[in-house]
Amino acid sequence: MMDTTLATFENDVIAASQQTPVLVDFWAPWCGPCKTLGPMLEKLEADYNGAFRLVKINSDENPELAQHFNIRSIPFVVAFVDGQPVDQFVGVLPESQLRAFIDNLLPNPTESERRAAIIALEEGRRDDAYGHLQAALAYDPGFDDVRLDRIEMLIEDNRIDDARAELERVSPKIAQGIDSRYNAIKTQLDAVEVVAELPPPEELSSKIERNPADLDARFDLANWLIAEKRYEAALEQLLEIVVRDRTFKDDVGRKTMLSVFDLASGRPELVAAWRRKLSAALN
Repeated sequence: MMDTTLATFENDVIAASQQTPVLVDFWAPWCGPCKTLGPMLEKLEADYNGAFRLVKINSDENPELAQHFNIRSIPFVVAFVDGQPVDQFVGVLPESQLRAFIDNLLPNPTESERRAAIIALEEGRRDDAYGHLQAALAYDPGFDDVRLDRIEMLIEDNRIDDARAELERVSPKIAQGIDSRYNAIKTQLDAVEVVAELPPPEELSSKIERNPADLDARFDLANWLIAEKRYEAALEQLLEIVVRDRTFKDDVGRKTMLSVFDLASGRPELVAAWRRKLSAALN
Protein backbone atom coordinates (compact mmCIF):
# COMPACT_ATOMS: atom_id res chain seq x y z
CA MET A 1 0.00 0.00 0.00
CA MET A 2 1.18 3.52 -0.74
CA ASP A 3 -0.15 7.06 -0.54
CA THR A 4 -0.10 9.32 -3.56
CA THR A 5 -0.86 12.94 -4.45
CA LEU A 6 -1.58 14.98 -7.53
CA ALA A 7 2.17 15.38 -8.08
CA THR A 8 2.89 11.65 -8.02
CA PHE A 9 -0.39 10.29 -9.42
CA GLU A 10 0.97 9.89 -12.96
CA ASN A 11 3.83 7.66 -11.82
CA ASP A 12 2.12 5.84 -8.94
CA VAL A 13 -1.10 5.04 -10.79
CA ILE A 14 -1.04 5.63 -14.54
CA ALA A 15 2.47 4.31 -15.21
CA ALA A 16 2.27 1.57 -12.58
CA SER A 17 -0.99 0.22 -14.01
CA GLN A 18 0.78 -0.52 -17.27
CA GLN A 19 2.45 -3.38 -15.42
CA THR A 20 -0.01 -4.32 -12.64
CA PRO A 21 -3.66 -3.43 -11.94
CA VAL A 22 -3.93 -0.53 -9.49
CA LEU A 23 -6.77 0.11 -7.02
CA VAL A 24 -7.05 3.75 -6.01
CA ASP A 25 -8.84 4.19 -2.67
CA PHE A 26 -10.15 7.72 -2.03
CA TRP A 27 -10.64 8.19 1.72
CA ALA A 28 -10.57 10.82 4.47
CA PRO A 29 -9.73 10.68 8.20
CA TRP A 30 -13.28 11.59 9.22
CA CYS A 31 -14.90 8.85 7.06
CA GLY A 32 -16.13 5.95 9.17
CA PRO A 33 -16.69 3.46 6.33
CA CYS A 34 -13.19 4.27 5.03
CA LYS A 35 -11.79 2.88 8.29
CA THR A 36 -13.52 -0.41 7.50
CA LEU A 37 -12.70 -0.65 3.80
CA GLY A 38 -9.06 0.48 4.02
CA PRO A 39 -7.81 -2.42 6.18
CA MET A 40 -9.79 -4.90 4.07
CA LEU A 41 -8.07 -3.68 0.90
CA GLU A 42 -4.66 -3.75 2.60
CA LYS A 43 -5.27 -7.34 3.71
CA LEU A 44 -6.28 -8.35 0.19
CA GLU A 45 -3.21 -6.67 -1.29
CA ALA A 46 -1.09 -8.88 0.96
CA ASP A 47 -3.19 -11.97 0.19
CA TYR A 48 -2.82 -11.41 -3.57
CA ASN A 49 0.97 -11.17 -3.16
CA GLY A 50 1.60 -8.36 -5.65
CA ALA A 51 -1.05 -9.26 -8.21
CA PHE A 52 -2.43 -5.75 -7.77
CA ARG A 53 -1.25 -2.51 -6.18
CA LEU A 54 -3.23 -0.49 -3.63
CA VAL A 55 -2.81 3.29 -3.76
CA LYS A 56 -4.59 5.53 -1.25
CA ILE A 57 -5.54 9.18 -1.76
CA ASN A 58 -6.65 11.48 1.02
CA SER A 59 -9.47 13.30 -0.75
CA ASP A 60 -9.32 16.24 1.68
CA GLU A 61 -5.65 16.86 0.87
CA ASN A 62 -6.08 16.25 -2.88
CA PRO A 63 -9.26 18.07 -3.90
CA GLU A 64 -8.10 18.34 -7.53
CA LEU A 65 -8.05 14.56 -7.89
CA ALA A 66 -11.35 14.18 -6.08
CA GLN A 67 -12.90 16.74 -8.42
CA HIS A 68 -11.37 15.12 -11.48
CA PHE A 69 -13.09 11.82 -10.63
CA ASN A 70 -16.31 13.62 -9.70
CA ILE A 71 -16.31 12.04 -6.26
CA ARG A 72 -19.46 12.77 -4.25
CA SER A 73 -19.14 10.07 -1.60
CA ILE A 74 -16.30 8.09 -0.02
CA PRO A 75 -14.87 5.55 0.23
CA PHE A 76 -14.57 5.57 -3.55
CA VAL A 77 -12.38 3.02 -5.33
CA VAL A 78 -11.23 3.29 -8.95
CA ALA A 79 -9.41 0.45 -10.72
CA PHE A 80 -6.77 1.22 -13.35
CA VAL A 81 -5.43 -1.20 -15.96
CA ASP A 82 -3.01 -0.26 -18.75
CA GLY A 83 -3.18 3.38 -17.75
CA GLN A 84 -6.97 3.64 -17.95
CA PRO A 85 -9.75 3.60 -15.34
CA VAL A 86 -11.74 0.42 -16.01
CA ASP A 87 -14.06 -0.06 -13.03
CA GLN A 88 -15.14 1.55 -9.75
CA PHE A 89 -17.37 1.25 -6.72
CA VAL A 90 -18.57 3.39 -3.81
CA GLY A 91 -18.88 2.34 -0.18
CA VAL A 92 -17.86 -0.83 1.62
CA LEU A 93 -18.25 -4.21 -0.08
CA PRO A 94 -18.09 -7.63 1.60
CA GLU A 95 -14.75 -9.38 1.17
CA SER A 96 -16.22 -11.88 -1.28
CA GLN A 97 -17.37 -9.05 -3.56
CA LEU A 98 -14.04 -7.29 -3.19
CA ARG A 99 -12.26 -10.45 -4.30
CA ALA A 100 -14.60 -10.79 -7.28
CA PHE A 101 -13.93 -7.14 -8.17
CA ILE A 102 -10.17 -7.69 -8.02
CA ASP A 103 -10.25 -11.03 -9.83
CA ASN A 104 -12.06 -9.38 -12.72
CA LEU A 105 -9.10 -7.01 -13.14
CA LEU A 106 -6.34 -9.56 -13.09
CA PRO A 107 -4.99 -10.69 -16.44
CA ASN A 108 -5.43 -14.24 -17.54
CA PRO A 109 -2.11 -16.02 -16.78
CA THR A 110 -1.93 -17.10 -20.41
CA GLU A 111 -2.26 -13.50 -21.55
CA SER A 112 0.35 -12.44 -18.99
CA GLU A 113 2.85 -14.95 -20.34
CA ARG A 114 2.04 -13.90 -23.90
CA ARG A 115 2.62 -10.25 -23.03
CA ALA A 116 5.91 -11.17 -21.37
CA ALA A 117 6.91 -13.00 -24.56
CA ILE A 118 6.17 -9.90 -26.65
CA ILE A 119 8.30 -7.75 -24.34
CA ALA A 120 11.13 -10.29 -24.43
CA LEU A 121 11.06 -10.29 -28.25
CA GLU A 122 11.14 -6.50 -28.36
CA GLU A 123 14.22 -6.60 -26.12
CA GLY A 124 15.91 -9.28 -28.23
CA ARG A 125 15.59 -12.06 -25.64
CA ARG A 126 14.34 -14.81 -27.94
CA ASP A 127 15.03 -17.71 -25.56
CA ASP A 128 12.98 -15.98 -22.89
CA ALA A 129 10.20 -15.35 -25.41
CA TYR A 130 10.08 -19.05 -26.26
CA GLY A 131 9.90 -19.84 -22.56
CA HIS A 132 7.00 -17.47 -21.95
CA LEU A 133 5.07 -18.84 -24.92
CA GLN A 134 5.63 -22.38 -23.71
CA ALA A 135 4.39 -21.36 -20.26
CA ALA A 136 1.30 -19.78 -21.84
CA LEU A 137 0.54 -23.00 -23.70
CA ALA A 138 0.98 -24.97 -20.49
CA TYR A 139 -1.81 -22.85 -18.97
CA ASP A 140 -4.01 -23.20 -22.04
CA PRO A 141 -2.94 -25.65 -24.78
CA GLY A 142 -5.91 -24.57 -26.87
CA PHE A 143 -4.90 -20.89 -27.08
CA ASP A 144 -4.27 -20.87 -30.83
CA ASP A 145 -2.99 -17.29 -31.02
CA VAL A 146 -0.14 -18.16 -28.67
CA ARG A 147 0.68 -21.27 -30.70
CA LEU A 148 0.70 -19.17 -33.87
CA ASP A 149 3.06 -16.71 -32.13
CA ARG A 150 5.41 -19.61 -31.49
CA ILE A 151 5.14 -20.89 -35.05
CA GLU A 152 6.05 -17.45 -36.42
CA MET A 153 9.17 -17.42 -34.24
CA LEU A 154 10.13 -20.92 -35.30
CA ILE A 155 9.84 -19.96 -38.98
CA GLU A 156 11.96 -16.86 -38.40
CA ASP A 157 14.60 -19.03 -36.72
CA ASN A 158 14.45 -21.55 -39.60
CA ARG A 159 13.23 -24.31 -37.29
CA ILE A 160 10.93 -25.58 -39.99
CA ASP A 161 10.28 -29.09 -38.66
CA ASP A 162 9.35 -27.68 -35.26
CA ALA A 163 7.09 -25.10 -36.89
CA ARG A 164 5.29 -27.76 -38.91
CA ALA A 165 4.80 -29.89 -35.79
CA GLU A 166 3.32 -26.91 -33.94
CA LEU A 167 1.05 -26.11 -36.87
CA GLU A 168 -0.45 -29.58 -36.61
CA ARG A 169 -1.42 -28.86 -32.99
CA VAL A 170 -3.72 -25.91 -33.69
CA SER A 171 -7.40 -26.52 -33.05
CA PRO A 172 -9.50 -28.04 -35.85
CA LYS A 173 -11.66 -24.93 -36.18
CA ILE A 174 -8.54 -22.90 -37.04
CA ALA A 175 -6.99 -25.56 -39.26
CA GLN A 176 -10.13 -25.71 -41.39
CA GLY A 177 -8.88 -22.58 -43.08
CA ILE A 178 -11.31 -19.96 -41.86
CA ASP A 179 -8.71 -18.06 -39.84
CA SER A 180 -6.78 -15.51 -41.88
CA ARG A 181 -3.74 -15.51 -39.60
CA TYR A 182 -3.47 -19.30 -39.76
CA ASN A 183 -3.71 -19.17 -43.56
CA ALA A 184 -1.01 -16.52 -43.74
CA ILE A 185 1.39 -18.44 -41.49
CA LYS A 186 0.73 -21.68 -43.36
CA THR A 187 1.48 -19.88 -46.64
CA GLN A 188 4.76 -18.61 -45.20
CA LEU A 189 5.71 -22.05 -43.90
CA ASP A 190 4.76 -23.80 -47.14
CA ALA A 191 6.85 -21.31 -49.09
CA VAL A 192 9.89 -21.79 -46.85
CA GLU A 193 9.59 -25.56 -47.17
CA VAL A 194 9.01 -25.71 -50.91
CA VAL A 195 11.86 -23.41 -51.95
CA ALA A 196 14.37 -25.98 -50.73
CA GLU A 197 13.36 -28.07 -53.74
CA LEU A 198 13.06 -25.22 -56.26
CA PRO A 199 15.54 -23.79 -58.75
CA PRO A 200 17.17 -20.54 -57.60
CA PRO A 201 15.21 -17.29 -58.16
CA GLU A 202 17.54 -16.16 -60.92
CA GLU A 203 16.83 -19.27 -62.95
CA LEU A 204 13.09 -18.86 -62.46
CA SER A 205 13.26 -15.21 -63.52
CA SER A 206 15.10 -16.23 -66.69
CA LYS A 207 12.41 -18.81 -67.47
CA ILE A 208 9.72 -16.16 -67.10
CA GLU A 209 11.60 -13.76 -69.36
CA ARG A 210 11.80 -16.44 -72.02
CA ASN A 211 8.17 -17.47 -71.57
CA PRO A 212 5.92 -14.98 -69.69
CA ALA A 213 3.09 -17.54 -69.80
CA ASP A 214 5.06 -20.03 -67.65
CA LEU A 215 2.77 -19.85 -64.62
CA ASP A 216 4.54 -22.65 -62.80
CA ALA A 217 7.74 -20.61 -62.85
CA ARG A 218 5.83 -17.53 -61.68
CA PHE A 219 4.30 -19.41 -58.77
CA ASP A 220 7.66 -20.94 -57.81
CA LEU A 221 9.24 -17.48 -57.90
CA ALA A 222 6.38 -16.10 -55.79
CA ASN A 223 7.11 -18.78 -53.19
CA TRP A 224 10.75 -17.74 -53.11
CA LEU A 225 9.73 -14.12 -52.63
CA ILE A 226 7.25 -15.00 -49.88
CA ALA A 227 9.91 -17.05 -48.09
CA GLU A 228 12.19 -14.01 -48.26
CA LYS A 229 9.32 -11.71 -47.11
CA ARG A 230 9.54 -9.71 -50.34
CA TYR A 231 5.79 -9.43 -50.44
CA GLU A 232 5.30 -6.76 -53.09
CA ALA A 233 7.43 -8.64 -55.60
CA ALA A 234 5.52 -11.84 -54.76
CA LEU A 235 2.20 -10.05 -55.33
CA GLU A 236 3.39 -8.95 -58.77
CA GLN A 237 3.90 -12.58 -59.81
CA LEU A 238 0.67 -13.76 -58.22
CA LEU A 239 -1.42 -11.05 -59.84
CA GLU A 240 0.03 -11.97 -63.22
CA ILE A 241 -1.14 -15.54 -62.61
CA VAL A 242 -4.63 -14.25 -61.78
CA VAL A 243 -4.72 -12.14 -64.93
CA ARG A 244 -3.48 -14.92 -67.20
CA ASP A 245 -5.44 -17.89 -65.79
CA ARG A 246 -7.84 -17.80 -62.84
CA THR A 247 -8.18 -21.59 -62.98
CA PHE A 248 -4.44 -22.25 -62.58
CA LYS A 249 -4.02 -24.72 -59.71
CA ASP A 250 -7.52 -24.07 -58.42
CA ASP A 251 -7.19 -20.26 -58.38
CA VAL A 252 -3.95 -20.44 -56.42
CA GLY A 253 -2.89 -16.96 -57.54
CA ARG A 254 -5.83 -15.19 -55.91
CA LYS A 255 -5.88 -17.40 -52.83
CA THR A 256 -2.18 -16.88 -52.20
CA MET A 257 -2.54 -13.14 -52.68
CA LEU A 258 -5.11 -13.08 -49.88
CA SER A 259 -2.67 -14.86 -47.57
CA VAL A 260 0.11 -12.45 -48.52
CA PHE A 261 -2.19 -9.56 -47.62
CA ASP A 262 -2.35 -11.00 -44.11
CA LEU A 263 1.41 -11.54 -44.01
CA ALA A 264 1.95 -7.91 -45.04
CA SER A 265 -0.65 -6.50 -42.64
CA GLY A 266 2.01 -4.28 -41.08
CA ARG A 267 2.17 -2.35 -44.37
CA PRO A 268 -1.45 -1.21 -44.84
CA GLU A 269 -0.74 1.11 -47.78
CA LEU A 270 0.88 -1.73 -49.72
CA VAL A 271 -1.99 -4.10 -48.95
CA ALA A 272 -4.62 -1.51 -49.91
CA ALA A 273 -2.91 -0.81 -53.24
CA TRP A 274 -2.68 -4.48 -54.17
CA ARG A 275 -6.23 -5.20 -53.05
CA ARG A 276 -7.35 -2.56 -55.54
CA LYS A 277 -5.25 -4.16 -58.25
CA LEU A 278 -6.67 -7.59 -57.50
CA SER A 279 -10.21 -6.23 -57.51
CA ALA A 280 -9.63 -4.58 -60.89
CA ALA A 281 -8.21 -7.82 -62.29
CA LEU A 282 -11.22 -9.81 -61.10
CA ASN A 283 -13.69 -7.33 -62.54
